[in-house]
Amino acid sequence: MGFRLPRIVTAKSSLKQTLSSSETIVVPKVHFAVYVGEAEKKRFVVPISFLNHPSFQNLLSEAEEEFGFNHPMGDLTIPCRKEAFVDLICNLQSP
Repeated sequence: MGFRLPRIVTAKSSLKQTLSSSETIVVPKVHFAVYVGEAEKKRFVVPISFLNHPSFQNLLSEAEEEFGFNHPMGDLTIPCRKEAFVDLICNLQSP
């Protein structure tokens, strides 16, 4: 069972509740998991289509600079504030 990211302006609160769960979530097809946060990491599941967006690519470049390709968590980790990541996701979902 997967879930879809909300596509409305009120998505921020919904994303915080749905995507930042610490429990194991199965990653649906055409999505990927990423850990976000500075001290405490939260897991988000986002569409692969976000990889094409320049803003998301900038975050990936920052992650590469900070962690390289061998991060101790073993998963993609982005070093930014959770709130900034949620804002970015909401902007990427806007039509």
